[in-house]
Amino acid sequence: MKYFLVGGAVRDQLLNYPVLEKDWVVLGETPESMLSMGFRPVGKDFPVFLHPQSQEEYALARTERKTAPGYKGFSIDSAPDVTLEQDLMRRDLTINAMALSPGGQLIDPYGGRQDLEQRVLRHVSPAFAEDPVRILRVARFAARYQSLGFTVAEETRALMQAMVGNGEADHLVAERVWLELLKALNEPNPSAFFYTLKRCGALEKLFPEISRLFGVPQPEQHHPEIDTGEHVMLCLEQAALLSQAPEVRFAALVHDLGKGLTPAALWPHHYGHEQSGLPVLEAMCCRLRVPNTFKTLAQLVMKYHTHCHKALELRAATLTDMLIAVNAFKTSNSHLMEFLLACEADARGRTHFEARPYPQAGFIREAAQRALAINTAAVMNKRLQGAQIGAAIRQLRVEAIAEFIKIYRSDTKSS
Repeated sequence: MKYFLVGGAVRDQLLNYPVLEKDWVVLGETPESMLSMGFRPVGKDFPVFLHPQSQEEYALARTERKTAPGYKGFSIDSAPDVTLEQDLMRRDLTINAMALSPGGQLIDPYGGRQDLEQRVLRHVSPAFAEDPVRILRVARFAARYQSLGFTVAEETRALMQAMVGNGEADHLVAERVWLELLKALNEPNPSAFFYTLKRCGALEKLFPEISRLFGVPQPEQHHPEIDTGEHVMLCLEQAALLSQAPEVRFAALVHDLGKGLTPAALWPHHYGHEQSGLPVLEAMCCRLRVPNTFKTLAQLVMKYHTHCHKALELRAATLTDMLIAVNAFKTSNSHLMEFLLACEADARGRTHFEARPYPQAGFIREAAQRALAINTAAVMNKRLQGAQIGAAIRQLRVEAIAEFIKIYRSDTKSS
């Protein structure tokens, strides 16, 4: 059996990146011959098999022909006479169109190694334009490799823009858009995903809620970067530095969606954007089938991030109610830590504010601990019922936090 290591494993090996999974392409075989060797079929749309020992994927070499709009409109030819070069030609980028023989020989018919060395993301052939998912994949690779200096080739950007212009991107289904977004959120520089989509016109099509933030001004004294779109990209980068959790990064990305609704006559101020953005977020999450874990945290950050920034000035009752909203007193389902990280990303996601301390996080955590330490025995002995119990416990927490605030402010003044 003739087989070659292909795709991301070859690319990352040449970049000295960790190879997380290996994909192999097989020449000269048929589904029947693969089954006879003990391979297990797993491919739905084309012949892919799992190796009987390693469980790695082995796909028959194939070509593709466009038959209908969208990313599923292809006919597949995986006949035994399909060559390795033909298989590599159907791939998206030159850096993904290399193969390595079992003996270590690099097969690179389309200049992938040179593009790796020159840090260029370039399409292999005009067939790139047949699959709109490739727009998202290029943006995701930009997010992964930005720190290495990779840029999108101008001819590839132009081709992506043409694809958007002729409506090819309109055929992307919500589940695939969310999947690629989720992968991008897990990359080292997720803002590059959105900037790449913006440069080819796809951001407005796929994420209009984010797109409309660009060009919307904010008060310069609080936001030296002024532009709201630039601000949320800075927030996203700060979230990537603060947390590995994609939920935190998503919350930082969408927390200011309400600013996209502010009438121009009110710029640069955005009064009430914390509330006005909630329906926009709801619609976005519904359209993209965003999981509830992402949606819930994003809603909390959107609604309460201003409260969080002003925590040192809040009344005890207001701070208590915010802590209740983020489930700070439910140890099994608390959103407090993730909420604070997203809010810190917002505070630091401003030009020249990147390294500024965020004492609000420690202050809120300590307030939550004081409120958690209350003795609820007295409440339980009062024979209260239903909502009365919750109200009494809340009052005890308000009092505990009020005492903490008093001590904190006294210590702050004396120091």
